[in-house]
This record gives sequence, structure tokens and C-alpha cells, in this order.
Amino acid sequence: MRFASIGSGSKGNATLVEADDTLVMVDCGFSARETTRRLARLGLAPEQLSAILVTHEHSDHSAGVARLSRQYRIPVYLTYGTAASGRCDGAHELRCFNCDDRFEVGALAVQTVAVPHDALEPCQFRLSWQQRSLGILTDLGSVTPHVVNSYRGCNSLLLEFNHDTRLLAGGTYPPQLKRRVGGDWGHLNNEQAADLLRELDCVAELNHLVVAHISENNNSRACAEAALAAVLESLEGVTWACQSEGFDWLAV
Repeated sequence: MRFASIGSGSKGNATLVEADDTLVMVDCGFSARETTRRLARLGLAPEQLSAILVTHEHSDHSAGVARLSRQYRIPVYLTYGTAASGRCDGAHELRCFNCDDRFEVGALAVQTVAVPHDALEPCQFRLSWQQRSLGILTDLGSVTPHVVNSYRGCNSLLLEFNHDTRLLAGGTYPPQLKRRVGGDWGHLNNEQAADLLRELDCVAELNHLVVAHISENNNSRACAEAALAAVLESLEGVTWACQSEGFDWLAV
């Protein structure tokens, strides 16, 4: 089982997970053409996708879903609420589920996790194959006990470090957007993400920790590293997911 990204941030997100002959894409926030171009960097084509899993309807996660699905006849898995938004209308096939449902896509077992975010029915995913599990957790404004329990024991974790509170407060965003991003239904700040790692108490066991969905305007690698340094003995094993290229394959 392995995972990679073709881009992570407010301009577009897409994460790839592969096990045996199953390849899924979690979110597709780029145009179909741009997604195809980025997949090619990893030696992949859209025809190889078994499914697209959608976390929620915001455009940086759903912009290319319908067209890519329709063009290459890829089934789309999403919550009933996300489907009701209409953002994925026109897809080849919509397979709806409720938050916290569990289902299988080929060789992968998928556990969906309800999260607090300002969307209709947002979720995140924990994907498992044999005895290995990968946690994908972005786009939530606060950490609930349910989230903590759902991500315990992951072998690898892709986790949002969206913003630094001081940079957000002093930045150029209008007040309403600052409140949204920094609120309980927005995005995790560096300290919240680090606190979650502390609560999970699994850092030493993680094969890979990927820092993802980093704001280009309201965060910096130095700020995220400072928060991580309070939890990790070393930052050598941390992978940084960037907006332009994501990151290459990592084994779970």
C-alpha cells in the first residue's frame, strides 16, 4: 500500500492511494486537464483510477471530479450531503454514503470520518489494506474526540497544518474570512495539529507523517516546524506536501 499527492493547498487537492490493483484518488480539486497532466508526472493516467473519493464540495477538492469521472467512467464516492451540493453533478456514477460508513473499493477498506467543517456533510478518510492503515485528515476547524478515536493506530498520516494564528490575524484576508478559516468549522492551525499528534500518541510508530494543506498566505514552513518540534524528536521523517507538486509515493 502506498500514497502520493499531485497537489495540496487552497488552489487544489488530490491524494492517490494504491493497494494491489486498486488505485483511488481522494478529492480532485484541479481541472480534468490539469489532473491528467499532474498524474503523468507519476507515470499514471486517469484510466487507471478505480474510484474518486470526495471529502466535501468546496472547489479546491471537487473542481475536476464530475468531468474526470464522466470522461473516464470513474465512479465517485461521496456523502449524501456532498452530492446534494450539486458540485459533482454530471459524474459518471455517484455512490453515496453517510458519514462514518465503512465500505470497500477493490482491495481497499474505507472508513469515513465525520469532521467539523463548513460544508454540507464533510468527511475524511482512513484507508486500510491487510494490516496497514493510512489516515487522511484535512479541512476541519477543531479536533473532536471522535476524530481522535478514528485516527488512532494509523501507520501513516497525512495531516492538515493550515495556518499560523498570528500570520492569519495579521494577514490580508478580510475579517469574515479570517473568522471562517480560524473558527471551529474552518481549518486546523499548527498548534491544533500538533496537539492532535500528541493526543494520538502514535508519532513514534508512524511510517510517514505528511504535513498538508499548508496556507501559502497564512503559514510558513518555519512556523509549522516550530509547532512540530514540540511533539517530535526529529523532523527528518516529515514529508511536506506542496501546492505545485504534492509529494512522491510513500509506502504505508
